[in-house]
Amino acid sequence: MIKILLLTLLALSISPSVNGGTAKVYVWVNEKGQTVYSDTPRPGAEEVKTQSGNIIKSSKRVETQTLDINTKKIKEIYQAVINIPKDNSTIRDNTGSIYIQGSIKPIFKRGLKIQLILDGKPYQKPQTHTKFSLRNIDRGEHQIKMKLLNEKGKEIALSKTTTFYMHRTSVN
Repeated sequence: MIKILLLTLLALSISPSVNGGTAKVYVWVNEKGQTVYSDTPRPGAEEVKTQSGNIIKSSKRVETQTLDINTKKIKEIYQAVINIPKDNSTIRDNTGSIYIQGSIKPIFKRGLKIQLILDGKPYQKPQTHTKFSLRNIDRGEHQIKMKLLNEKGKEIALSKTTTFYMHRTSVN
């Protein structure tokens, strides 16, 4: 027990002490007009007088930079895609019904709406999902597009035109 106590005292007596008075702090104003504090001197920096106490000297010299805390608005680029039906597909349905499904990339967020365009004209009102069920579509060739609208009704994406052919039996 005495040996451990003597070894501990010997280790404490030869270990270097931390001197709070040796740590220096510098201050300057960067090109953006922001005040920067660092332990690394720079041209034009002034030394800040510190009181002794709670100062711990770092073992490494670290380059410091000012943290930019301003929020950055990321512009999202949306894409609208029609998945069903495939372009130039033939739909055989005597009632003239067709199911249309699309997708939005990167993600369909709350507040956005989809307007289906059928043969160059808006089909019904804009809705909050990308699935449409059309009824009583006439025989022949048709073109569809999906238009993505933001909260204010402004177009932010438009799909490519998809052509489909509706086949219905005719009675003479």
